[in-house]
Amino acid sequence: MTIEKEKIFSKPPQPYWMASTPKTDYPVLDKDIKVDVAIIGGGITGISSAYLLSKAGVKVAVIEADRILQGTTGHTTAKITCQHDLIYSKINSQMGRELAHQYADANESAIRMIEKIATENNIECDFVSQSAYVYTLQDKYIDKIKDEAEIAKSLGIKAAYLEEIPLPFQIKAAVRFDNQAQFHPRKFLLPLAKEIVGSGNQIFEQSRIVDIEDNNNYVLITNQGKKVTAEKLIIASHYPCYNKAGLYFARLYPERSYVVAIKAKESYPGGMYINMEEPKRSIRSQRSDDGELILVGGESHKTGQGEDTLKHYEALIDYANQIFTVEDIPYRWSTQDCMTLDGLPYVGHFTSNTPNMYIATGYNKWGMTNSIASAMILRDLIVDGKSPWQDVYNPSRQTIAASAKNFIVENLNVAEKLIEGKISPLTSNTDIKAGEGKIIKVNGERLGAYRDEQGTLHVVDTTCTHMGCELYWNSAEKSWDCPCHGSRFTYEGDIIEGPSVKPLNRHSDVNTIEKLIKDNF
Repeated sequence: MTIEKEKIFSKPPQPYWMASTPKTDYPVLDKDIKVDVAIIGGGITGISSAYLLSKAGVKVAVIEADRILQGTTGHTTAKITCQHDLIYSKINSQMGRELAHQYADANESAIRMIEKIATENNIECDFVSQSAYVYTLQDKYIDKIKDEAEIAKSLGIKAAYLEEIPLPFQIKAAVRFDNQAQFHPRKFLLPLAKEIVGSGNQIFEQSRIVDIEDNNNYVLITNQGKKVTAEKLIIASHYPCYNKAGLYFARLYPERSYVVAIKAKESYPGGMYINMEEPKRSIRSQRSDDGELILVGGESHKTGQGEDTLKHYEALIDYANQIFTVEDIPYRWSTQDCMTLDGLPYVGHFTSNTPNMYIATGYNKWGMTNSIASAMILRDLIVDGKSPWQDVYNPSRQTIAASAKNFIVENLNVAEKLIEGKISPLTSNTDIKAGEGKIIKVNGERLGAYRDEQGTLHVVDTTCTHMGCELYWNSAEKSWDCPCHGSRFTYEGDIIEGPSVKPLNRHSDVNTIEKLIKDNF
């Protein structure tokens, strides 16, 4: 590791979006309430849905387990584009032209909706029109990119096939979508949150939903024991916090990816870019008060299965140095995405038998337009009973059956990780340095131990409270991550990301464990 990297890693990860906007302070739910629609989750989907529903005269409440807009929404690359890899040729061949058109129309409409809302509300959110590019360095993708350009054009997208792009290296082929955009997501959404509350609706933070009762209405119960009664319910918690009947834990899998924000000697040529081959690399720029940032992203892996996660940041820094003269790396961060079996989101009725429960999840790394499209779909379903895009996003769509192979593969992976965590040998080296986390065994019990920079040891039970998988240490984010369904916990056991709704058990007798470690057990 170079001195430069050591300097970078001496600071904890922080997204630019979070560093450049104020923290929120909405109240904890401290009494029972009744609303028309309850929305679990205060990310871009939850806030956008609440905003659109409130404009339609619906009484809503957003209930967020932590602080709004600081989960995946606060850790995105924030590309506003309907270009989602080579999605249109895939939908066209597997599901038909009509569903491909629905998907294109939904995501193009989402771009225009963001621009419209920002204009109408005088929101300065760094919205900039950009072209989006998918390119390849390999011959085998040339025909696929040509097909995508042709199909996208036939669906009404302004697309073009290219053999050169503005970045300073040679490519084999590319497709460019025009009239796309980028923005600062929190600068866009924080004013919408204020507008929601200003219109007489409600947002509650640090109010985790731990149970849902389904009687004539839905009754949501928080970790403080307070209740929200609602005629209709939207689950927009990223990974669903409620699994009964829907089996979403078997139809979704979480992936983590990474971003470094660099300052370069060169001026950025414009555009948003992603390559076809592995490893994936995503590039875009962002203006800041301290000059131009270039966001370099990629290095995806399944949550809890990334080995030494610091290596992913190192790989992105090495890649950035190949293209730009890197002068500084002021920000770095990682994010978590929910992936679906067929590559399309699940948005609509939670199941075909739950007419008043809705879900929005599985954006497959393309959450900025898909979340706004989801908010529009959910508003239309709740207010009008139908949406022009409901079929392609339908969580109960019949075309999911075509992804049976993916279903088997992903669930075998979950089973493998569940078993592996129970039987894998633990390290014989029990020396735990400052800033280091390890899995240890004490009196036959598998424990997670982390020593902070002050030398204090923190010990937790490493069994995930969701479905019993064993957690693994994430060195880049200093967290315990579940390789099965993506729950993540701090080194003190608090929940960072669901679907878990209960924290890890903390071990209070740390002094005894410390003595055992020093005595090498």
